[in-house]
Amino acid sequence: MLTPNMNYSHLKNSYLFYNIAQKTKDHLSAHPDTHLYRMGIGDVSLPLCDAVIKGLHTAADDQANASTFNGYMPECGAEFLRKAVAEYYQGRGVELADDEVFISSGASDELGDILDIFDRSNRSLIIEPAYPAYVDANVMSGREIVHMPSSRENGFLPLPDENTDAELIYLCSPNNPTGAVFDREQLKKWVDYANAHGSVILFDAAYEAFIEDDALPHSIFEIEGARTCAVEICSLSKTAGFTGTRLGYTVIPKELVRCGMRFNDMWVRNRTTKTNGVSYIIQRAAAEVFTPEGQRQIHENIAIYKNNARTLMQALDSLGIWYTGGRNAPYIWLECPNGMGSWEFFDLLLNKAQIIGTPGEGFGKCGEGYFRFSTFGSPEDTRIAAERLIELLK
Repeated sequence: MLTPNMNYSHLKNSYLFYNIAQKTKDHLSAHPDTHLYRMGIGDVSLPLCDAVIKGLHTAADDQANASTFNGYMPECGAEFLRKAVAEYYQGRGVELADDEVFISSGASDELGDILDIFDRSNRSLIIEPAYPAYVDANVMSGREIVHMPSSRENGFLPLPDENTDAELIYLCSPNNPTGAVFDREQLKKWVDYANAHGSVILFDAAYEAFIEDDALPHSIFEIEGARTCAVEICSLSKTAGFTGTRLGYTVIPKELVRCGMRFNDMWVRNRTTKTNGVSYIIQRAAAEVFTPEGQRQIHENIAIYKNNARTLMQALDSLGIWYTGGRNAPYIWLECPNGMGSWEFFDLLLNKAQIIGTPGEGFGKCGEGYFRFSTFGSPEDTRIAAERLIELLK
């Protein structure tokens, strides 16, 4: 008799986005003419930049001619795109070989798939509040999870200590949901811990393009020693608006070796076995992101989201509400006012100001009493939402 993967029975039902959708639906049913100010979305609202669109059109035209047609692409990524990503890193002083870069269909895919190359006996440390997929991917694969709490007291950026004990370590910086960013000294402590204990850091850098403080690292490979203990996973979803176009990349240095096994070689074998690569059209469009013109255009869009963040931050400052994130991240993580619970605050904002955010409780127990605002909405909606927030809470 066939046995299913019983680890799925251990998954906790996630009511976060279902409850948000249901509460929103009920509110609109009762108030059909109401406009809602959606500050909870994790999706982008601006279209792809012109350089990317031109790349898509050119690549599509290539597929119409026998001389330029492309079928299956290399499973680990087209050479032109792997080279473009490596050169992007080199621009920040990080030397990578082209074949240390692997092109994927997005960071979410890689964060789950990468577990294939680690034995199931390895425990995974997840700092909470956390992106829910970290937890669920590990539950599905039957791994023991070490939950590390974070709080306002440590800026939601905890560091390893004598009680830390895990083989796989998830770090997300800038963080989703908190927007907090590790500095170089803090990341060095995690790198030193990983090297001393033989652990591997899975570094989620999906929001690195939002860092504006030059003193903060965009990549874990800016930290000495990271090449022997880290894998970095990144995405163009928020950087360049590829949420619907889907492309990301993973960096695995050749120095990353455990028990005589080189993880770069293992990942080559994994990808050549389990994927047929990302389409030519998407990879050609992604290559445009890394051109000077593409970089200029995507940072024009990012500047709009950053201005949304400043608008919300100014409102919270005027109200005396504590928060982190915003300046170097597209998310703002705030403490609910007057000791309110995160769902209680959600209901207040929805019913009294027609603002939708994300209750912190949905990101783990450490998120109770906190709330996440996204800065990916339209500038006009963000401005009005900030005004309504001040009027409601002043």
